[in-house]
Amino acid sequence: MSGERVLIIVPAWNEQDAIGGTIAEIRQCVPHADLLVIDDGSHDLTAQRAQAAGATVCPLPFNLGVGGAMRTGYRYALRHGYDAAVQIDADGQHDPRYLARLLDQLGTADVVIGARFATPDDPYKVRGPRRWAMVLLARVLSRLAHTRLTDVTSGFRVSNRRAISVFATHYPAEYLGDTVESLVIAARAGCTITQVPVTMRARVAGRASHSPVKAAVYLCRAMVALVLALVRDWPAQLEEGATADDLEAEPVAAGALPANPHEEAHP
Repeated sequence: MSGERVLIIVPAWNEQDAIGGTIAEIRQCVPHADLLVIDDGSHDLTAQRAQAAGATVCPLPFNLGVGGAMRTGYRYALRHGYDAAVQIDADGQHDPRYLARLLDQLGTADVVIGARFATPDDPYKVRGPRRWAMVLLARVLSRLAHTRLTDVTSGFRVSNRRAISVFATHYPAEYLGDTVESLVIAARAGCTITQVPVTMRARVAGRASHSPVKAAVYLCRAMVALVLALVRDWPAQLEEGATADDLEAEPVAAGALPANPHEEAHP
């Protein structure tokens, strides 16, 4: 990815205690990349601390969930002509030291997932119904993508220009299996998908948004979203994706995007 423009998109909701450290670590690992924090309607100091850490901040006026935040980020990436867009969580669970490996794989695929469960010695353990649902989702998406995928619910991923153009228009905004449905959309659009083994970490601060019960419910909802995405009659323009010109006349419903990579957005 030498010489190419990379945008790191960090969706953040009430992550004031973690966001500064996350940004500093990303800067250390990929100093050449631009960094955009989508403040997803936070009620704390997330936006202020992200800006103080040197990130461009796009504050949404209310909480849209990860899907809505990421669609905003992909639109920004498309509008400003980035070659690659990275999705990474604000809570420190995604290790930025893997970013170079993920970006290197963009030469062989349009979407690269930072995946758990990809190696026998992966320390991340999930058991019971939650694990069964994750395995089923991975098997279905593997068949659709024509490659082995082990962690289709991972929010740690990299997309090239082709995938950015698809996600800018079609990334699922609803909080219903957005990571899973987005892979279906990418595969249906003809994007190639691969994965790189990564190790997830514990949260730096705060509490996880899902308890074990809520996580199981989320995965069940993700399975419903997967079925709906598979049977949906996608429009013909999905194959082409959006262009920057298309977005000029289509404002982001949640708020205005920054006019340039070094300007803070305001709702």
